[in-house]
Amino acid sequence: MRVNFTVNGRQQEADDVWEGESLLYVLRERLGLPGSKNACEQGECGSCTVRLDGVPVCSCLVAAGQVEGRDVVTVEGLADFAKQREEHGHGGACGTGGGCGGKGVSLDAAKQWQAKPAGDSQTGEGAALSNIQQAFIDAGAVQCGFCTPGLLVQADALLEENSSPSDQDIREALSGNLCRCTGYEKILDAVRLAAARQAEAV
Repeated sequence: MRVNFTVNGRQQEADDVWEGESLLYVLRERLGLPGSKNACEQGECGSCTVRLDGVPVCSCLVAAGQVEGRDVVTVEGLADFAKQREEHGHGGACGTGGGCGGKGVSLDAAKQWQAKPAGDSQTGEGAALSNIQQAFIDAGAVQCGFCTPGLLVQADALLEENSSPSDQDIREALSGNLCRCTGYEKILDAVRLAAARQAEAV
């Protein structure tokens, strides 16, 4: 089958998608977006987390056919997505009456989002980093980097819904994302730092 959907603000078309093919496979192998990592393929590790219509999902568990006409944001487009959200106020277009009910950016708002030419939303190169991406670097939360894309996408979603999360909120939000390099402290530090910077910017 053919699947048409939006990825990081660009219309994409995947041909010859077989029944049961995952969104993760389409993103990595058909569209050349390797940021989402293929690890457990069972929705247990969070390394493949992307945002589907604004909601974080494990792309290994989403059938490619389910994304027809929908909007996907991967780690490669996270900086542009965050910038677009800032331009519409906290919570993206939801903050301007998009009616998302605290569940991320509405589908209509996501469809109106377009990647800016300053950065390449296909690879993420050339784009200014988002708040959470910069915080991960500054707090030393990146080690081998395998789990980092999923953590970034999940943490970004958390900070969109809760601008001042408690440590318990952060731990709960990231509980589906496994990291084998750390004791998670630097990751928690990064989310705290991003939240503090977000509060200062308001």
